[in-house]
Amino acid sequence: MPTRLSDPLVVILGPTATGKSHLAMQLATKFNGQIISADSRQVYSSMDIGTAKPSHADQQAIPHHVINVVDPDASFGLQMFKSLAIEAYRNVKCDGNLPFLVGGTGQYVWAVLEGWQVPDVPPNETFRRRLETLAAESGVDAVFELLASVDNEASDKVDPRNLRRIIRAIEIARHGKRNSGPRTIDPGFDNLIIGLKMDRQRLYKRIDDRVDEMMASGWLDEVRSLLARGYDSCLASMTGVGYRELSAHIHGDISLDEAVTKTKFRTHRYARQQHAWFRADDPRIRWIDAGDEMDLATTILQEWLDISDRQVDNTGR
Repeated sequence: MPTRLSDPLVVILGPTATGKSHLAMQLATKFNGQIISADSRQVYSSMDIGTAKPSHADQQAIPHHVINVVDPDASFGLQMFKSLAIEAYRNVKCDGNLPFLVGGTGQYVWAVLEGWQVPDVPPNETFRRRLETLAAESGVDAVFELLASVDNEASDKVDPRNLRRIIRAIEIARHGKRNSGPRTIDPGFDNLIIGLKMDRQRLYKRIDDRVDEMMASGWLDEVRSLLARGYDSCLASMTGVGYRELSAHIHGDISLDEAVTKTKFRTHRYARQQHAWFRADDPRIRWIDAGDEMDLATTILQEWLDISDRQVDNTGR
């Protein structure tokens, strides 16, 4: 059903494997919605199984946006995502549909909701390779020290273990973008944010089961096909959870059992890291337990739309 809000946006977020995509499909079907993906891995084409991309049938039933937008060897970052997501939002709204922003990449979600002003600095592959070589020879700390020397404020905000983020921060600083302008501009969305939660042990079991299902669905063959097509295992896309481990197995470095076990443990760690982006005490998020969430989520969304309609009627807008 269409909403009378001027700039509506329903957000479904939470750790990986909590069922965000399934809930989004159900709600989008019921409320005449379209889905904008906020997943940093689903942007890559030909990487379907390991990124838990919506099935072809789901994409046919409900339009999905910001998936399959670049090849696995293309550069893709926050600035490009935000531009594509905002464009998709406008198109969905113009079509008279309710936009759903769905995903577990916290940086992407909050960049849209909080109106982050992302520096328009293109990636410099030659410069990146030089810093990656420095990290390989002298350790990540050496690259982090370089960031501190060019932008000490940025170094306070970047994980000193995350080489990719460190290099990106140095790129931005080199272009004179540090401390330039406000960090955020209110985008003016009328937001409803629904978060799916699950106790840790149940979540880990669900993650492990999903990895097993992905393997049974042909994930290893998907990775083998990508490597055969010339997509190097060092590409950003190929270092994602599971792709790195399965590539190592294909190269003969580890056994298949070890690759699967490492994938499960790495996904556990990723789920823990997502809690730093989606905090349990964040008052903006309406948290509900994953599993039997459809009825409660439907009630929350319907009440939100009803209240908004009454406010429009009372103000005459």
